[in-house]
Amino acid sequence: MELFSANSIIFFLLATIILVFGVISVTTTKILRAATSLFFVLFAIAGLYLFLSYDFIAAVQLSVYAGGIVVLFVFAILLVKNLGEETEKVSCQKKLVGGIAAAAGVIVSLITIFKYGFIINESADAIAETVKMQTVGETLMGVDQYQYLLPFEASSILLLACIIGSVVVAQKNKEEKR
Repeated sequence: MELFSANSIIFFLLATIILVFGVISVTTTKILRAATSLFFVLFAIAGLYLFLSYDFIAAVQLSVYAGGIVVLFVFAILLVKNLGEETEKVSCQKKLVGGIAAAAGVIVSLITIFKYGFIINESADAIAETVKMQTVGETLMGVDQYQYLLPFEASSILLLACIIGSVVVAQKNKEEKR
C-alpha cells in the first residue's frame, strides 16, 4: 500500500478530523461548542463509512447520529443552559483519573493492533462484496432473531424521553427564576 495514495490521504484526513474535533469536544468548557465538535466527529465517521463503500450505514450515521442526536443535544442545551455560561471547572483528581483511563485505552488499542496485525489482504475485499446492503438493511429493520428493529425503536423512545425531560427541566428553571 502506497503511503501517499489518494485513499491514504482521504483516510488520514478523516482520521485527523475525528481526532481533533473529538479532543475539542471533550476538553472545551463551552457546551454548545462541544456539541458542534461532536457533529463534525460524527460527520467524519460517516465519511469513513462512505470510504469503505457502506453507503447505507453512512446514511444512517448522518440521519440518526449527526442529524438526530446532535440536534437533540443542541435542543436540550438551548432549553436548559444559558449559552454564555461556561461549565464548571474539572478538579485535578478527575483530570488525573481521566488521563489514566485514556492512557489505558491507548495501551489496550496498541496491544490489539500489534498482536493481531491488521494487514490488508484481497480476501477481505471479496468478503465485503458478498454482503449486500439489502441484507444489512433487512437485518437492521427486521423483527426476527438477530435483527434489530426493537433496539432501534427503544432508542427512539429514549430520545423522546430526553426531549420531554429537557422541556420539564427548562420549565422548572423558568419558574424558579420568577
